[in-house]
Amino acid sequence: MPLFTSRKQEKKVKVTFSNGLLFVEKPDGKQQAFPLEWFPKLQNATDEEREDWVQTDKGIRWNKIDTAIDL
Repeated sequence: MPLFTSRKQEKKVKVTFSNGLLFVEKPDGKQQAFPLEWFPKLQNATDEEREDWVQTDKGIRWNKIDTAIDL
């Protein structure tokens, strides 16, 4: 599974996409999976758009497609 990151800031989570799912791995090693069909903008996003994310106090935000998920 490829890891998508584009900023040189420290991110405490890992974000990957595979088989129609979004995977978020937290620093403790626990992983959450979300069907991309729950997030149509992410499902239809390009790799470049998916790479442009930041970790927020509440979760993850993708800048170019104006989508966020709370963790």
